[in-house]
Amino acid sequence: MTDSVLNVVLGLTASAISAALGWLAQNLRRRRRLGRVREFFGMPDGSDCLLVVNRHTASASSKSVSRGDVFALMELAGLVQECGARPEIVAHDEVRQGLGHRAEFCLGGPVSNDRTAAHLVSWLPGVTFTAEPDRPFGETITVGDDHYRYLRPSETPGGRVYVLLARLRTGHGGRPAFLIAGQTATSNHAAVRYLVAHHRELARKHGTDGTFALVLQLINSSAYGPDLVEPVADVTRRALARPVEAAGATTAGATPAPLPAQSSPPAS
Repeated sequence: MTDSVLNVVLGLTASAISAALGWLAQNLRRRRRLGRVREFFGMPDGSDCLLVVNRHTASASSKSVSRGDVFALMELAGLVQECGARPEIVAHDEVRQGLGHRAEFCLGGPVSNDRTAAHLVSWLPGVTFTAEPDRPFGETITVGDDHYRYLRPSETPGGRVYVLLARLRTGHGGRPAFLIAGQTATSNHAAVRYLVAHHRELARKHGTDGTFALVLQLINSSAYGPDLVEPVADVTRRALARPVEAAGATTAGATPAPLPAQSSPPAS
């Protein structure tokens, strides 16, 4: 074998080894990335997840779903497929199970989604959605002393639309539940996009086994739809805190717990 042929063979061998090492490194990075996604969303390969669908509040049919919420479900379906999980789509008033058995995505505010209403009462007692009589939708989101009120474009330039994005973890190794509770269907769609796009930084800030609650705001949704959204506040601590008046109130018909016996002061 001449020197020129040997050089060619060595060059081809080195190129093949470099290509194989590059492919292996990319494959390992892809696997690590996918593993982090699966861990954050609680969807290991082959697991089941629940997509809880809300109803269209402006429709007479209880099975009608807003177009914006359908778009949000499509993006969630893509995430579930990426993780290798199996989705089950269930109407909000047909779910009869607790948290932690499988990952859950709950779409819509408490007015359009009974499951969301139950989650707020049980796990985020510091959050309330208050409907206004003169508004068919767009409830005010209240967290502690802060009020995030829906405003039409006629009331302020570009309008003002908010959405609550939360992850609930009940502990004991259970799977998380994600709440996407917006004032409009477009805000639900925007929050899903934000969650998928920013899950890495959310995991760095809140960990992969914690609860968080964020309020996001859409920027001129009448013009930009769900594309422009920004975080307004991290309301986790206030969302988890039960209101003082609710915590101190005694349930009607319930017998208050007896006070602990006080010991007499020692004789002098």
